[in-house]
Amino acid sequence: MLDLKFVRENPELVKQNIRNKFQNHKLPLVDEVIALDVEKRTAKQEADTLRFERNTLSKQIGALMSKGQRDEAQELKRQVTDKSDRLAFLEAREAELEEKIKQIMMTIPNIIDPSVPIGRDDSENVELKRFGEPGIPDFEIPYHIDIMERFGGIDLDSARKVAGNGFYYLIGDIARLHSAVITYARDFMIDRGFTYCVPPFMIRSEVVTGVMSFAEMDAMMYKIEGEDLYLIGTSEHSMIGKFIDTILPEDSLPYTLTSYSPCFRKEKGAHGLEERGVYRIHQFEKQEMIVVCKPEDSMMWYDRLWQNTVDLFCSLDIPVRTLECCSGDLADLKVKSVDVEAWSPRQKKYFEVGSCSNLGDAQARRLKIRVVGEGGKYFAHTLNNTVVAPPRMLIAFLENNLNADGTVSIPKVLQPYMGGMTRLVAKK
Repeated sequence: MLDLKFVRENPELVKQNIRNKFQNHKLPLVDEVIALDVEKRTAKQEADTLRFERNTLSKQIGALMSKGQRDEAQELKRQVTDKSDRLAFLEAREAELEEKIKQIMMTIPNIIDPSVPIGRDDSENVELKRFGEPGIPDFEIPYHIDIMERFGGIDLDSARKVAGNGFYYLIGDIARLHSAVITYARDFMIDRGFTYCVPPFMIRSEVVTGVMSFAEMDAMMYKIEGEDLYLIGTSEHSMIGKFIDTILPEDSLPYTLTSYSPCFRKEKGAHGLEERGVYRIHQFEKQEMIVVCKPEDSMMWYDRLWQNTVDLFCSLDIPVRTLECCSGDLADLKVKSVDVEAWSPRQKKYFEVGSCSNLGDAQARRLKIRVVGEGGKYFAHTLNNTVVAPPRMLIAFLENNLNADGTVSIPKVLQPYMGGMTRLVAKK
């Protein structure tokens, strides 16, 4: 969420940013919120004047009553009543205007970084760099569900009966591999200086609206019926929420945290073959990283965060690339974002396995996460990035480590988490 003073002083810049995000339907909101702000400030000024006049009259009434001048005192009481009635109206109007302004400000997109490429949607995202050599083996790579079934590692039919589409049972070595990847990712981030955390898996609505846009909320979140609670779509939500309404000493920054959680997402809409199986599902597990830092440090941390994910995937012998998200593909709160995509030798192309985002002070402003230093108080910057999110990551792992004889090689770094196993042997 932008600073209202910034919008008031830079309306054309805010409008151009909206155009750059191809959200022209939001352009009238800029003038509307500025007009509402003028009305609110005018109402506040009149209310402040009335309070002063009412207090002055109240003191005069006391003095008149002590002198026995009751008629004069009654006339002043009438004036006080009139001013109180007008003041009550203005206070109610101020509150109404404040809510309208807040709702509009939460829909005006954050100012994107100047380095972000201008584009309408994800088809115009820009490849930045490739890491590792994307190979195409001389044998056929089966669909990921078929690979898992060879190891007796997945049961979609039973999951469908129990919970419906978009759920799964992972079994045996595949389930163990899933847990091994999560545990390895946890230790990988701890070794890089991040503090491990297991957060709440449900959050209140004030946290939901603090960490994401209304559009994201509607598309992603499951609400607990009858309660002010939502299942998290990623642990970033509750991890950033941890700092709600806090004042952080400047010398305590940065906070660098890595968190584990299950994640729950609606995943609305129909999807093609490649996004079925365990690619796009309603429930999965994830290792995440978040940073709360000073504004001048946020871009440095942004580069560190996505590099962590790249390094982890490369350590598992999975080629990846980074893809800069264009303006139209950025969620409204984001300043800059890069996707990490893994190589699929079966599809002969890359697919998304994680996303790194710098949100500037947008989340901090909504959640009132402030920093106090020698220069006074200011809003922190927040960032987040996926470390790893199996089972989607398992697709890339199985395809890139599959051998011609049907076995799957276990990279050296993962072997301690798999009981020393060097490969998986198919049961079917």
